[in-house]
Formats: sequence, structure tokens, C-alpha cells
Amino acid sequence: QVQLVESGGGLMQAGGSLRLSCTAFGIFSIVDMAWYRQAPGKQRELVARITNGGSTNYADSVKGRFTISGENAKNTVYLQMNSLKPEDTAVYYCNIKGGRYNWSLPQNYWGQGTQVTVSS
Repeated sequence: QVQLVESGGGLMQAGGSLRLSCTAFGIFSIVDMAWYRQAPGKQRELVARITNGGSTNYADSVKGRFTISGENAKNTVYLQMNSLKPEDTAVYYCNIKGGRYNWSLPQNYWGQGTQVTVSS
């Protein structure tokens, strides 16, 4: 089965930086990788996405502060978060769209989530 393992969350003061990572195990091919977040009482929202070709897109709220990158050979995606703000506080989820086997249609797989808390 496909398993996504996240790491890198934690507590940080406003203005600081954190780096999240997510590695997919048991997956054959990847179409794109993304990070979502969900704050208490709010819907889950897309933070950033990167395709296997390297194209990226970001939520307006994080443009210029967050950077998504991927290491296809390691099935790993990163989210570098700089100039953190209290409103970035949320549970961050890794999302990878890919196929488990070479004949598989791509599916969405989710990490377990990692808490990011930014204090003012």
C-alpha cells in the first residue's frame, strides 16, 4: 500500500521559518505533489502544488513566503515556509497524486498531517 510520511512541523515564532517534508513509500509514479492546510473551524485549503514537470502554483496568502520543491527520485516533496505568520497556524497535509503500479490510474494519497503553530 502507499504510505506518506510527513515531518518538520512544530512551534515557531512569527517571522521564523520551518521546512516540511513528505516521502511517499510504495508508489510507482507521481503526477503531482501538493501541500494543503486546515485551520480550526476552517475548510482544508491548497497551499502549494508542484507537477512532475516542475510547474508550481501557490495560494495568494503564501506567495513570496513559501516554496514547494520536489525530489522525484526520492518521491519526496518539501515546503519551505519563511516569514511565518500566526495565520499560518494549521495542520498541514501532504497530498500526492500518483499510481501504485505502472498500470494504475493516478489516485490521491494523503499524509497524516503535521501541526504548524506560529506564535505572535
